Amino acid sequence: MGQKIVPHLWFDKEANEAAEFYTSLLPDSVILSRAVIKDTPSGDCDDVSFRLAGMNFRAISAGPDFTFNPSISLMVNFDPSREADAREKLSAMWEKLFPGSEVLMPIGEYPFSSLYGWLQDRFGLSWQLILSNPDGEPRPVIVPSLLFTGDVCGRAEEALDYYTTLFEDSHRGLTVHYPEGDGPDAEGSLMFGDGLLGGMWMAAMDSGYEHGFAFNESVSFIIRCNSQQEINYYWEKLSAVPEAEQCGWLKDRFGVSWQVVPSVLESMMSNGTPEQIQAVTRAFLSMKKFDVLELTAVYNSAASGGT
Repeated sequence: MGQKIVPHLWFDKEANEAAEFYTSLLPDSVILSRAVIKDTPSGDCDDVSFRLAGMNFRAISAGPDFTFNPSISLMVNFDPSREADAREKLSAMWEKLFPGSEVLMPIGEYPFSSLYGWLQDRFGLSWQLILSNPDGEPRPVIVPSLLFTGDVCGRAEEALDYYTTLFEDSHRGLTVHYPEGDGPDAEGSLMFGDGLLGGMWMAAMDSGYEHGFAFNESVSFIIRCNSQQEINYYWEKLSAVPEAEQCGWLKDRFGVSWQVVPSVLESMMSNGTPEQIQAVTRAFLSMKKFDVLELTAVYNSAASGGT
């Protein structure tokens, strides 16, 4: 089935523009597909799939309901042990991202890296660019990174531990704890950690500072499922906020948003007739947890002229 977990980005109107820009930043990046999902509560929504440095992403233009913030960022690893010109490539990407951005940590030397910078690009999405040389198992170019602040500060390691129990092909990676007396960060909380989740690396860290932001639906993670049984499993394990359950979306106990989606739905939306796509869209917009049998029945009925 390919990539199990797919990061999903919610834009107001800029999904296509942003995808074009992002795929210009790194090698092995390309637009995969474009579509328009009609007659949603947000109107007609642009939906675009793209590959960025070998990782698949989805993006949607669905209105201003959710706004990016630095609670979830994309960490981009430039590894000098694999690329002699890693430093130059990092600097070049920073220069491309910089216009119209908000710099969160200026590019420069830090105790954890000889070259690092953190910014929000002109669309609001956060990026951490780091000159890295990871010990042991190599990391991919892009690693989604979660910052646990406010009510969930101190739970980053708990989250990584929990997520790695849910997916096959999962294990913990690096773990670095805050020492005693490190500002507002509690001794033993997670300064940095990562783990492999279903084949995708994810990083996490705690921050005791008052940031004024929290996880929201602007960045979510699609889980591509092969069966209703698999959908039921992830829904039961992850959903912790009943009022957030809608159209396959859920929110876990840490506030992170996930979309539990049958892989057959991708085929329906890609290969169906306009009538089938419209019928399936109407059906899934009324669901909380996706029902594969019902979606399939609606799809087949629309093919035969039913409603």
